[in-house]
Amino acid sequence: MRTYGIEVAVRAEATLGEGPTWDAARGRLLWIDILGCRVHGFDPSTGRRTVRTTEQHVGAVKPRAGGGLVLNLRDGVGLLDPDGAFRWLHHEPVPGRRANDAAVAPDGALWAGTMRYDEAPGGGTLSRLTGDGTVEVVLDGVAVSNGTGWSPDGRRMYYIDSPTRRIDVFDVDGPRVTGRRPFAAVEEGAGFPDGLTVDADGCVWVALWDGGALHRYTPDGTLDRRIALPTPRVTACAFGGPGLRDLYLTTARVGLIDPHPLSGSLLVVPDAGQGLPQPAFAG
Repeated sequence: MRTYGIEVAVRAEATLGEGPTWDAARGRLLWIDILGCRVHGFDPSTGRRTVRTTEQHVGAVKPRAGGGLVLNLRDGVGLLDPDGAFRWLHHEPVPGRRANDAAVAPDGALWAGTMRYDEAPGGGTLSRLTGDGTVEVVLDGVAVSNGTGWSPDGRRMYYIDSPTRRIDVFDVDGPRVTGRRPFAAVEEGAGFPDGLTVDADGCVWVALWDGGALHRYTPDGTLDRRIALPTPRVTACAFGGPGLRDLYLTTARVGLIDPHPLSGSLLVVPDAGQGLPQPAFAG
């Protein structure tokens, strides 16, 4: 069994660190603090860090193909232009609901999740947004919409609604997904599946909230690797850095009475595997 090293990329005290994403065009790792209303940038080659404050709780940030960022915000999806100007792509405030995780599909569409602040079952959604602002609700009746990712050939989509303790898989047919079925399950007491990423071998890496670990599942759903982490609330993971070999992990402090000193920091597992290039949002 391989042993993995764990390093601190950015020591921080994010309330709810989430959503690591490698911005290939700028050679930086983007991540957010949902409840802290902050978008972080980190250049591993120089150590340079940036922080931008948002007006609302921010569930995800992704690079745009034409430059700038797309933000999954409390009241909808917004665009930041390269000059810093902000505009709404889709504005749909719902009392008691906020944005959560999001991912960009191989075709450049944004799959954006929502959830209720009280995590009430059925209060969240998963929607597909194109660059012109067209929105389609793909899933309703979701509790905590979380990790979303695609197989290397683009024929499968993986998805997590955290309270189910499952990673589900769909068949992809153009912009549509069908045939939802369980792919893998996290056993009682091992935490809740949160964010995910898919590597070049088609294996699915899953961060475990209240599990203090990362799991890797082979394409047939077999758990073949477990990496124990020092912080209990591991929220999401993404490959980044030169050659997409390093696995970055976000963590959270929210709700912890006596948080670990690294809770809320951005961690990294060097040379964890081979990541896949992630598309930018086509908008």
